[in-house]
Amino acid sequence: MKLSTRSRYGLKAVVDIAARNGKSVSIKSMSERLEISENYLEQLIIKLKKAGILNSVRGAGGGYSLREPPEDITVGKILNILEGSLYPAKCLDDDDTTCGYGVCNPCATKGVWEKIYESVTTVVESITVMDLVNEHKKLYGDDESA
Repeated sequence: MKLSTRSRYGLKAVVDIAARNGKSVSIKSMSERLEISENYLEQLIIKLKKAGILNSVRGAGGGYSLREPPEDITVGKILNILEGSLYPAKCLDDDDTTCGYGVCNPCATKGVWEKIYESVTTVVESITVMDLVNEHKKLYGDDESA
């Protein structure tokens, strides 16, 4: 399974915001630190804000902050917001009765896709944004500009 830049960059942005200890973070400063274009970052931030992950503050000193504690936000939640379903195959989606190549039921390979999905979900739901902030601090120290 390969995640898009949307998920990879969005998760980096959430960790960057969380690492600022509740301070509002501007898109411009995030863009510079993460080396992601402001326009692309803004698209991701808007999606995360609409989903209830981020708060925004307008004006001087404004920016974005987490709406809930980083230990309550899982990587899975962020990926689902930005990526949509993490199903490795269309046939696992309740709204889809085909795998794109005909009827799926019965299908000898469906169990493989279910096991992959369960494994991925278990991992991404077990890691919180706080876990990633702690990893960030191990790599960069407590320097908030890293």
